[in-house]
Amino acid sequence: MLDLIKVIILGIVEGITEFLPISSTGHLVVTTALLRPNFSEALTDTFEIFIQLGAILAVVVFYRTDLWKQVKAVRTSPQIQHFWIAIVIATIPAGVIGFLLRTWIKTNLFSPIIVAISLIVGGFIILGIERMLGNRQPVGAQAITEDEDTTTSLAAVTYGQAMLIGLIQAISLIPGVSRAAASIFGGMLTGLNRDTATRFSFFLAIPTLGGATIVDLLLSLDEIQPSDLVYLILGAVVSAVVAWFAVGFLLRYISRHTFTAFGYYRIVAGAVILLLAAASIV
Repeated sequence: MLDLIKVIILGIVEGITEFLPISSTGHLVVTTALLRPNFSEALTDTFEIFIQLGAILAVVVFYRTDLWKQVKAVRTSPQIQHFWIAIVIATIPAGVIGFLLRTWIKTNLFSPIIVAISLIVGGFIILGIERMLGNRQPVGAQAITEDEDTTTSLAAVTYGQAMLIGLIQAISLIPGVSRAAASIFGGMLTGLNRDTATRFSFFLAIPTLGGATIVDLLLSLDEIQPSDLVYLILGAVVSAVVAWFAVGFLLRYISRHTFTAFGYYRIVAGAVILLLAAASIV
């Protein structure tokens, strides 16, 4: 029962942090170190990846109407075709690097110290980018107006922008960097405004997280026990519910604010983790 409660807590942490620029993996690594659930090493590694399925489901449900429109129109709409080709292009760098270095990353980078350093460095980078870009509007999407729908706006992302976003997203394979932060600020640095960059990051999460989850699960099947499925499914369900609210919150938040607060949060969180590590608590 105690481990089920810990799973629920980890699912909540994943749901809150997956789409915010504060690193879900980093928070899971530290929270797991604090809670110390009675998991095998194989289950711990897989759990942190598998519950991302919940976050993917949250995005699909949140954008279900737009996704269904895209499915129905994809054969005849060059804009939708262009958009999903851009998504595939942006997925490739992290997918290839993550597959090739999967074991090395898990063995050498999944530690609270790495997470803390990544959070702090990333926080200063966010503050620097916000100071540099200010409230700049889209550069690569001059033909897009503010009242057009999501699909049309996102279709303005060029293949070159998508590749750059994908390359920057690959840095988030380091725990604590944050896939959301890398893809959002990668988009902003290539000329997208906050709203377009954030929405592109949401859609990019579907193949990126989905692919990572499927590959990790297939490679870990021989190490996962049937009893582990309860933990995996519960964690994914909890993260799905919480992530659905987190997506809506972030879209509302960025319509009125910059990401500066998240930069400060990362610096403080990283400093706290370093203190906990120094005290041998994590």
